[in-house]
Amino acid sequence: MTRWDHVRLFTPWSMNVSERMARHLRSAGKEPPKDPDYCPDGSELVSELLQPLAELPELAGNLALGTHVLGVAREGLLKHQEIGTARRSESPFRIVLRRPGGEVATATATMVLDCTGTYGMPNAAGDGGVPAPGEHELGGQIVRELPNLRRDWDHWASQEILLLGEGKSAQTVARDLAELVPGSPGTHVVWAVRRSDPTWGEISNDPLPLRQALADSAKWIAAGNVPGLTVQSGLTVDSFQVSNGRIRVRLHGTAQREITVDHVFSLTGYGPDTALYRELQVHECYATAAPMGLSAQLLGDAAGNCLDQPNYGVDVLRLPEPDFFLLGAKSYGRNSQFLMRIGYQQVSDVACAYEPASP
Repeated sequence: MTRWDHVRLFTPWSMNVSERMARHLRSAGKEPPKDPDYCPDGSELVSELLQPLAELPELAGNLALGTHVLGVAREGLLKHQEIGTARRSESPFRIVLRRPGGEVATATATMVLDCTGTYGMPNAAGDGGVPAPGEHELGGQIVRELPNLRRDWDHWASQEILLLGEGKSAQTVARDLAELVPGSPGTHVVWAVRRSDPTWGEISNDPLPLRQALADSAKWIAAGNVPGLTVQSGLTVDSFQVSNGRIRVRLHGTAQREITVDHVFSLTGYGPDTALYRELQVHECYATAAPMGLSAQLLGDAAGNCLDQPNYGVDVLRLPEPDFFLLGAKSYGRNSQFLMRIGYQQVSDVACAYEPASP
């Protein structure tokens, strides 16, 4: 979250602080965020909620900060072995970790909750969601996370910029560019979106004002109201090529076009890292890469508004791999309806299902 700390959430504190969080904070003499209608940014979410929670005695000694999970498997077993047997469920999980100093080590567990989200796994910029020729070679020259344009504007000003994507991340960057570009002579932006007639994800009578404001901003920009920023719809990336230190981009779709820019912002969405559990028995949805049970419910409901989702319960979250759960944003795969309060409820459902029965 510190990587998008300048971005404001659509949802207010009332939807981002669970009752359990508030109760534990108060019991430790700390006040949870007070204004229920205030929508925090990423920095405030960390400093006013997550950091105080992490400092609680119940959690402080149990956090391995700066540790990356490289893979999860069953000790002594491969993915295709011991399907549905007691041996598989009784074999501990083997977890490979990279610790803060770079040391690679292993750990074991009887249960694993994979809540690693999707933000670190950006989709490719090329047509069809696969890397375009030249994309890998550009590496870090393509910006794939939400940049803090206001803080670093001197770096981007007086440049030619290509923005890719039409979802909320791309809309957020476009809104910032719309405020900064007109006052910066020599800065030009082309915003290329895949669909010929983008809807900008607008929801009728949206109850979240900031989400509606973002869609309104995208429509206003698309109408040609921002000097120096043009929207080109119906275009996808065909290839990238470095030319004299700049990036030559070939686009195709409703028209064939080639442009040369200084920077590319590719905000084309994110997906789950499925490689972490490639040796576990996880049934994934063919459309969303989310766990099949939950994805089937989400696709069946076809809910346009994330606020209308019911609590599906722990049974929908279960996977063929015993005691392994995908929770949080990762459990939704490419489905964009996830809310943090859903993740809180998922973890609570799993914890309650495995809580020892009272004598």
